[in-house]
Amino acid sequence: MSWNAGRQLQLLLRGRSCLVALPALPASSSLYLTLLPTCSKSFHSSPVSAKKYDDSYRGGRFSKGPSKLEDLVVPRLVRPPKTSVANATEWSKDLDQDSISLVLDEFMRRPMVRKMAAEIGLGDKLFMSAYQNFRNYCLDNLDSIDPALLVVFRDIIKDNHDVELLYDYFIEHSKRVFPHLEAMDDLRLISDLKHPHNWYPDARVIQRKIFFHAGPTNSGKTFNALKRFREAKTGVYCGPLKLLAAEVFTRTNELGVACDMVTGEERRFAVDNLHPSAHLSSTVEMLSTTMRVDVAVIDEIQMLRDEQRGWAWTRALLGAAADEVHLCGEFAAIDIVKKLVAPIGEHVEVIEYERKSKLTIANEGLGKYDKIENGDCIVCFSKKSIYYTTKKLDEYGIKPAVIYGDLPPSTKLGQAAKFNDPEDPCNVLVATDAIGMGLNLNIRRIIFNSLARQTELIPNYQALQIAGRAGRYGTAYADGFATTMRKEDIGTLKEILAEPIQPIKAAGLAPTFDQIETFSFHLPQASFVRLLDMFMAVCSLSDHFFICTVQEMRALAEMIEPINLPLKVRYTFCVSPLNIDHKLTATAFVRMARRFSTGSPLTYDWLESVLQMNESPPKTFEQLAELERYYEVMEEYLWLSLRFPDMLPDEEIVRLKSKEIDQLIEEGVENLLLLMTDNPMQGKLGSIAAKEKQRRQTTKEMQEWERVQQEDTESRTKTLTNGINSASKRKGLRTLATSAVENSKGTETEEPNEEAKENEKFDAKIAGKKSE
Repeated sequence: MSWNAGRQLQLLLRGRSCLVALPALPASSSLYLTLLPTCSKSFHSSPVSAKKYDDSYRGGRFSKGPSKLEDLVVPRLVRPPKTSVANATEWSKDLDQDSISLVLDEFMRRPMVRKMAAEIGLGDKLFMSAYQNFRNYCLDNLDSIDPALLVVFRDIIKDNHDVELLYDYFIEHSKRVFPHLEAMDDLRLISDLKHPHNWYPDARVIQRKIFFHAGPTNSGKTFNALKRFREAKTGVYCGPLKLLAAEVFTRTNELGVACDMVTGEERRFAVDNLHPSAHLSSTVEMLSTTMRVDVAVIDEIQMLRDEQRGWAWTRALLGAAADEVHLCGEFAAIDIVKKLVAPIGEHVEVIEYERKSKLTIANEGLGKYDKIENGDCIVCFSKKSIYYTTKKLDEYGIKPAVIYGDLPPSTKLGQAAKFNDPEDPCNVLVATDAIGMGLNLNIRRIIFNSLARQTELIPNYQALQIAGRAGRYGTAYADGFATTMRKEDIGTLKEILAEPIQPIKAAGLAPTFDQIETFSFHLPQASFVRLLDMFMAVCSLSDHFFICTVQEMRALAEMIEPINLPLKVRYTFCVSPLNIDHKLTATAFVRMARRFSTGSPLTYDWLESVLQMNESPPKTFEQLAELERYYEVMEEYLWLSLRFPDMLPDEEIVRLKSKEIDQLIEEGVENLLLLMTDNPMQGKLGSIAAKEKQRRQTTKEMQEWERVQQEDTESRTKTLTNGINSASKRKGLRTLATSAVENSKGTETEEPNEEAKENEKFDAKIAGKKSE
């Protein structure tokens, strides 16, 4: 048979082969992707080698997603038709498996085949998997496979035609093995994030004026931007924290400009919800990109580099529908802002500010707690360090204010007010880096208790922001100072602060619900977790963007994956700002999702039965941590209630209850030292004190040992008789010293194990976890 005749037969039989139904897998299949198998409608009549390889679709860079696409998909089982195809035996009678095997091996080794397969999404790993499946399919089913394929094998074996003629059949089979390949072009188009400017049509119809107020902490940059915000007829302020949004809301209304407030958990109005104000203060995530205003202020614009929340600042920058957009932030963000708005023809006017007060870095570390003075703030990077530092200060008669991230906003404000009040005896602050933004604090000196967070040095921009909180223009502490608690850390602090801040190179992006929803249309059986993974693996970006981590969203999605929820509801639950590292919050989250799926309202009575709250004042650290978890769950309820008011109807009751829990937490923080009594911390402190005492004793004995050795060396020049007498004395002393040193070694070997156990118990209690 000639090659042309064989190709004609292929074309005639092509339509019939497309009608052969493949057995569908059950809906409960554990395979990642179960798209309906379809046959390709295109057929390449020219050899593969005539095609031009083009990898232009690889223009973007992959994000920090969980894995590559080829690691996420699992091959489907492709079975041959249950009945033999007519005349298949006639076409296969002269074919043997050995010859077909050799042809397939040659096909697999062709570089152009591999390149063309990669072009449609078959990387090396998927190619080998699809090839092995195709090979087995051909060798095991000679009597039932497509006769057109048998014709190709005959042409290759009998007439020495090119093995690349198998390519179309291989690709068709591969799309049955990996159904996502059928929609690969659409998936890439949906996940193309290289031009996020086009996502905001309301902003694109405005020729916006962008002003960048650039300067360090305490330079007045935000003050001037807010002044313009209040002067405008309409305006919106976007802050990084609820505290800042609330502060702008309160201050603006005090100045006689009606202003409303919107955060993820709360809405407050200058008048009422029927009479919205022309000015709005909000957290940056809550900005509406369809609301037209005269002035928009976006605070802390350098946060667009944040791996978790950076997308919100990028969205605000590109999507704020305002005539004037005022950005406030670090110099490091100027270049990236200019690059992001350049494609839409917008100009950035930079207004530079200098720090209004002097900041001095000390030449030596503090060394001792007895050098703590009024106006000092000791910065720690863990709760454990905060509790330990508070205990040490108590030994010197100092009762500090305490601020850390898990505290409710009003408790933080209360502690800040105590510290700022010159009439209050609380003149020292112990805090985490939560003081870096969002609180007005009259700090004279910042003292870094440590320069490392989880074994890694803090970045210079964070160190500068924290150190910059020292000194506040217009207060008793106009000039600021920064130092370290440990003397050996001061050199490292100076090195960190002296490093030039690197310009921000990329801004964060995150998949929107519309993109995930469109993705799901092409992968109807994929779980939400798998949709996220697929999106992260396929998406393409320009060099000016990166994909924010979706690990928290993914963790929430995995917890509620078995629960039957509509995609929009599932997405909303998974983007909620909840920390599920604790058993109580994780359990409450799952039960809320399960209750929602049944259609039953999530009332306060139901929530109370889930939490089973102990509403008495905390007497231990564990009880204080538990109250913090109660508050966090209530904040989650309030967040969801603003999005699903019909299903979570008791917003007001829960808000009142959350305030009561807030008061109990504040009472616990006020009595922090009392909580340390009969707590694991007390044992830890006792262990540390005992260890220090033992160390001092060991040092003294080692010094005695060295003195004896020195005497022994000098005695060798003396007379034999005196040497014998001296040696006898020294032998006894040396024996005693050796014994003491060996005993101390034994003690030090055992004690760290005991201390480690106490530390482990303490960490578990602080985290609110029960040992299993």
